[in-house]
Amino acid sequence: MVALVERVSWLPIVAFLAPLAAGTLVFLARRRGRLVAPALSLLGSLVVAAIGIRMAWLVSGGAVLTSWGNELRVDGLSALLVLVIGVVGFLTSIYSVGYVRRPGLLTRVGTDAEKRLPVFYGLLLLFLGTMVWGCVTNNIIMLYVAVEATTLTSGLLVAFYWDRRALEAGYKYLMLLTIGITFALFGCVAIYAAAAATGQLGGREALLISEVGRVASLIPAGTALVAVAFLVAGFGTKAGIAPFHPWLPDAHAEAPTPVSALLSGVMIKMALYALACTVSIFYPGWPKIAVFLVGLGIFTMVLGILMALTQDDLKRLLAYSSVSQIGYVVVGVGLGTYLGCYGGLFHLLNHALEKSLLFLCVGAVIYATGARRIRDLGGLAERMPITGACFVVGALAIAGFPPTNGFMSKLTIFLALARARMWWAVVLGLLAGFMTAAVMLRAAYRVFWGEPTQEAALRQAGDVREVPASLWVPMLVLAAACLVLGVFPQLAYPLLDRAATALMTLGR
Repeated sequence: MVALVERVSWLPIVAFLAPLAAGTLVFLARRRGRLVAPALSLLGSLVVAAIGIRMAWLVSGGAVLTSWGNELRVDGLSALLVLVIGVVGFLTSIYSVGYVRRPGLLTRVGTDAEKRLPVFYGLLLLFLGTMVWGCVTNNIIMLYVAVEATTLTSGLLVAFYWDRRALEAGYKYLMLLTIGITFALFGCVAIYAAAAATGQLGGREALLISEVGRVASLIPAGTALVAVAFLVAGFGTKAGIAPFHPWLPDAHAEAPTPVSALLSGVMIKMALYALACTVSIFYPGWPKIAVFLVGLGIFTMVLGILMALTQDDLKRLLAYSSVSQIGYVVVGVGLGTYLGCYGGLFHLLNHALEKSLLFLCVGAVIYATGARRIRDLGGLAERMPITGACFVVGALAIAGFPPTNGFMSKLTIFLALARARMWWAVVLGLLAGFMTAAVMLRAAYRVFWGEPTQEAALRQAGDVREVPASLWVPMLVLAAACLVLGVFPQLAYPLLDRAATALMTLGR
């Protein structure tokens, strides 16, 4: 094993300041023309993606990047999240350039649509910047602040259409998440106070996540369990873990599709990162926490897919599927073993690719037809072959069919459960997997190969054709990534190994 070497780097600083600066420039220059805002959006997200790739390369080689006196710290776990945010964010930005100008969006936004489009791009960049900030900070209080900042920026994006449905979804989103995340603040403060009370850390050191793990065993059991309960309720709400998930279906359904892709693809993963890197410091001293998290994850995956079974709206179906899939990540990470953490983080990476792909495909269907209910669609495969093929790849991947990436990560999680002799969890996880396959493949067949109803056929009799290249290119890239990581999972091993090791060693 390569020894870890800490090195001071400017990369963590630029990673979150670049999109924040670009977003600020968009607002300042929103009257300069229609091309400035999308150009800055593409540039800012490209910088994040490039830095994410560079940090992943350095961390895979054994480096730990620090800045501002260890206030910012990038290990394997942080680098994995920044890479996911950067790559998915950049592809979503490309998609957004063509998507947000479709007539349906401009009509729904209203007469001032052209003036408000720069606001969309600016908020998108601020959303990316706050997510990256949460992943590179090493300060437990700043972690809460960054997570709350993502709520504010994404809440405005959820309500971007500014009609009754969007405003209702945005209000519900902001209200539930703000209340939920407040519990996370209580948990973070409890950890800081308890760590400082041990006398082993100075005032500033007790704020650093990398240092708190060294004294976690000295924190009283009662304080630790209360802190864990607050953190699970707080960050778990943001991550969409059941039963804290009611905000998720409305927000995903009413937000512009590129925002839905970011919410499901990366934001809930960033919240789960916050939960993992705070709760995992208590694993060595309180192993029963792992049993609780596995049970919570199984409950989440089963409830989510049962709710998805009843959905006719494609975006709500994908939203409930996200609840289910985040359960797999919670199960793997919650186990606390190396194999479990590796499988959970692998599924985190895979689900970011799969669910972003599926939401972009649904956005393409909406772009071409103006409909998103399954009963209003059918027979689109001939007119939209690229979208249909990409949707099938995403559906197979999220259902866990070989040779896709979803199969490899789910297999790793089930092997970790079997090694821990949690056979009940294996059985329930497999059952959820079979239901996922039924839900996703049924939706794919009905939308792209099923016989449309007479009303749907009349609606689609017009100019329904494949979407522009700015929309299908990001979909093809994500679909290819799902297949490549399924056939060659070893490509992700160096970074995932570092990420799983970092998570395992936080409390040791």
